[in-house]
Amino acid sequence: MTASVPPDDPARELTVARPSDDASLKHIALVGDIYTILVSGEQTNGRYCLIDMQVPPGGGPPPHRHDFEEMFTLIEGQLRFTFRGEETIVNAGETVNVPANAPHFFHNISDKPARMYCMCTPAGQEEFFLRVADPVPSVNSAPPHLTEAEMAERGKLAQELAPEYHTELL
Repeated sequence: MTASVPPDDPARELTVARPSDDASLKHIALVGDIYTILVSGEQTNGRYCLIDMQVPPGGGPPPHRHDFEEMFTLIEGQLRFTFRGEETIVNAGETVNVPANAPHFFHNISDKPARMYCMCTPAGQEEFFLRVADPVPSVNSAPPHLTEAEMAERGKLAQELAPEYHTELL
């Protein structure tokens, strides 16, 4: 009889993300938010990635969609998720799952920073973010002040790379 579960792969290691003291974690600024890559696709054999997102008041991404699942667990704050044109208020302690291919975006509607974990499956979104965002030293860093020309350049790069990462900016 053959086991239905493949044997353990000893080449894969346990991953423990310690955002408060792990200097190896990558922190990036994207659309005014600060994201920390907690677990990358490289660490999960491409199965998923986990991103810690710090979203300032009024912050959040533009409308978009992609062909992978995305799940958000809000730890602090309050967000307005717009999913297929309908708005839903999400509070700390709540989780939202965005099905693949559905148009969506979110905004922090509170007067305090919001914090959430975002899991994408399969992985790859973190690689897109790393290519279009600006590195910052820590999760507590302020996003860099970009000129209008620099913001336009980032937007153009995101539009060019989006199809490679199965994403459409709407």
